[in-house]
Amino acid sequence: MKKTIGFLFLLLISYSVLLPQNIGLVDIKNAGCFITVGGPGADIPGFDSRAIQIALDALKERGGGTVKLNPGTYDITGPVRLSDNITLTGSGTSTILRKCDGFKTSFIIDADWGMLKAVVKDASGFRIGMGIQLYDSQHDQGWDVTTAVITDIQDNTIYFDNRTVNDYLASLNGTITNGCSIIEAVDAENVKISDLVIDGNKSTNDYINGCRGGGVYIHKSKNCLVENVKIHDFNGDTFSWQITENITVRGCEASDGDGLGFHPGTGSDHSVVENCISHNNMGDGIFLCWRVQNGIFRNNTVYANGGNGFSIGHKDTDNIFENNHVYENGYHGVLFRNENEQNSGHRNVFKNNVIENNGTQQESAGFYIGGETHDITITDNVISSSGKGNQGTAILIGKKSTNVTATGNTIKGSREIVREK
Repeated sequence: MKKTIGFLFLLLISYSVLLPQNIGLVDIKNAGCFITVGGPGADIPGFDSRAIQIALDALKERGGGTVKLNPGTYDITGPVRLSDNITLTGSGTSTILRKCDGFKTSFIIDADWGMLKAVVKDASGFRIGMGIQLYDSQHDQGWDVTTAVITDIQDNTIYFDNRTVNDYLASLNGTITNGCSIIEAVDAENVKISDLVIDGNKSTNDYINGCRGGGVYIHKSKNCLVENVKIHDFNGDTFSWQITENITVRGCEASDGDGLGFHPGTGSDHSVVENCISHNNMGDGIFLCWRVQNGIFRNNTVYANGGNGFSIGHKDTDNIFENNHVYENGYHGVLFRNENEQNSGHRNVFKNNVIENNGTQQESAGFYIGGETHDITITDNVISSSGKGNQGTAILIGKKSTNVTATGNTIKGSREIVREK
């Protein structure tokens, strides 16, 4: 026990040299497995991501616990990183995590694969502990982007904690920005994130894609709960979880983001998304990426997104969609993307949903079943069009899709079932 306390004390002292004087240190003797952050009465009085991370790291060494964020606005310069058996909870809508203003610059020397540093034109807007992403014009999408946290800065050389995953060339507009996730759980189990608001400050920040980041980002993790979290104005995918098992997202809201609202993807099994709201995002409201299987999507409200309401595609099989309200999205209410038979989103069930007035950007369908998709069940739904959108067809079945069962649906104001020729 003495050894553990001594280690924690050294950990906190090492952080304190980087922090303003008013941050303070955790009282190890009294903190136990519950640490408060924010304000003069808290264990850690600071209002920024560094203060939150001190609390999280202290609990990591103890095997878990709860960090409680008091009311206030917290300045987020780097991703708040959770580890096993930790709960991060706020005080409801009065706890706001706000992303700091964005900054970007270019490389002046190539950042080769596996490096932990980059030599840049202008390092003035960066500081230790800040989250970053690195890319060039050929490696700026999906998994090709590197994300990390700055560990040191010497003149115009930036050092960081994750090795680069590609060769980024200065001649191809090699770039480093402080675009990053706000909260992330990577290689973690039994994490809970709840009762807070995230302000993504998208107008000043660089876009970060959902494979590598999000307002809340979960990667290679399992048995996690995100509950009562509201995120707005994030420049990227608002909620994203990739390569996961048993992730539950409940009572959350994604609004006014410049990417997807909710993005379960890349082999995420047994996701549950319920009682959530996704609206006014630039992309799809809820986007199932690759191999999202055995999930439940229920009691969600998805509206006014620039893309589709739900988008389903590559090996996204065996999911249940029930009691969702999907309306006034830019394209289809529900889209099955164009995949071959081996890779289509088979055996999905839609029951008791309301799909109405989609197609605000172009003529669309309530359900469009594209690709070589089969074994889709659409039963007891209301699919209607009252003229607010251009949802001209209730169920549009692609030329190569088969075995679509539609029974007990109430269809109003549009063609009922149409098969493409």
